[in-house]
Amino acid sequence: MGGKYSKMDPMDVEVPEIHALLDRDHYLKPYEKEIRRRYAVFKDFLENIDENGGGLDKFTLGYKYFGINVQPDNTIICREWAPGAKQLYLTGEFNGWNRDSHPYKKLEYGKWELILPPKGDGTPAINHLSEIKVVVETYEGSKEDRLSPYATYVVEPPKEEGTIYKQKLWNPPQTERHIFRNPKPRRPESLRIYECHVGIATSEYRVGTYDEFTEKILPRIVKQGYNCIQLMAIMEHAYYASFGYQVTSFYAASSRYGTPEQLKRLIDKAHELGLVVLLDMVHSHASKNVMDGLNRFDGTDACFFHSGPRGEHALWDSRLFNYSEFEVLRFLLSNCRWYLEEYQFDGFRFDGVTSMLYHSRGIGQGNCFQELW
Repeated sequence: MGGKYSKMDPMDVEVPEIHALLDRDHYLKPYEKEIRRRYAVFKDFLENIDENGGGLDKFTLGYKYFGINVQPDNTIICREWAPGAKQLYLTGEFNGWNRDSHPYKKLEYGKWELILPPKGDGTPAINHLSEIKVVVETYEGSKEDRLSPYATYVVEPPKEEGTIYKQKLWNPPQTERHIFRNPKPRRPESLRIYECHVGIATSEYRVGTYDEFTEKILPRIVKQGYNCIQLMAIMEHAYYASFGYQVTSFYAASSRYGTPEQLKRLIDKAHELGLVVLLDMVHSHASKNVMDGLNRFDGTDACFFHSGPRGEHALWDSRLFNYSEFEVLRFLLSNCRWYLEEYQFDGFRFDGVTSMLYHSRGIGQGNCFQELW
C-alpha cells in the first residue's frame, strides 16, 4: 500500500520473534525477506487504521455503526457501505413494502444513512422479526433488492415462496434475551478439539437444533474427554450442502438450528461444562449469491470483492474479498469481534487461509511461498 514500512528494505523491518520462528522451522529461512516484507505491509495497514479508523478498538466495532441498529431510545439508525450505488432505500413490512418512501442520505466515502424515529407510542419503527430489505438503485437505472451485509438474523423462506433468504430485524424484548451466566474457561495447556456440526448431530433424517445440541451432545463430548469444540456451519449459508463454507450472511448465526439466543445458550452451557468454544470462521471467500448474499451488493461486481477474474475463485465458484479495501477490513475484523462479544466465542479456526494469503489462492501449489504478493 506504499506506506513508510513498505518503502523500507524488508531486511531492515523488525519482526517480533522472527529468529525464534526461523530456528523452530529452518524451511522458512529462504523466505525471511518475504516474511519481513509482509510484516511491513501489516504495519502500514495498522498505522492507517490508527490514523483514519480511530484505532483498532473503534475500527472493529463496525457492527455498531453499520447495519440496522436500534438505539436505547428506540430510534433506528441504518447505515450501509455501497460505494457503487446511485441511491439506497429501505423497504419492508414496516412501510407496506414501499420501495421509495425511505431513502438513505449519502455520506462520504461510499457510506449511506437513514434514521427512523420511534413510533408515536415510543416503540421502534420496525418491529422485532419484521422483514426488511435494502433497495439498491444502480447507475444503470434498475432497483435491486438486497440484504444488509450486517444483517444479524436471516431465515429460509417457506418452500412456496422460493429459495431467497429473508432478513428480519432481531430485537427481542429484554426478557427474552439470553444473559451469559458462566465465565469463559481457562485456556487448557493442550486442546482436545471436537469438530462438530449442529445440523447433523442427530441420527434422524432432519436438521438438528441448538437446543438439542446443548442438552444431548455437549455432555457426551465432555464425557469423552474433550476440552474444546469447534462449531462448523454457524455463519449463515443459503446452500446447506456447502457445510457452511459458502457464507451468505456473515453476521447472522444460522437460523436453521434455532435463534441467536439459543446459540448463546449453547455456548454458555459449554462454558459451564469447561469447554472452550471455537468458531469455524470463513473469511477466505463468500458465496456468489446476489439477492441474499454480499455479491453485487452495490450493483457492481466490486464493493467487498476484487472486480473481474481476480475476484472469483476458480475451484470454489465463489467471490474473493479485496483485503486492501478499508471498509472490507472493517467488515471482516468487526465480524470477528461480533462473534467474540455477542456470542462469547473463545476463538476461531480460519478456513482456506492460503486463499487469503496468495494470488494463486493456493490452487495447485504445495508450497505457496513460490508465488509472492
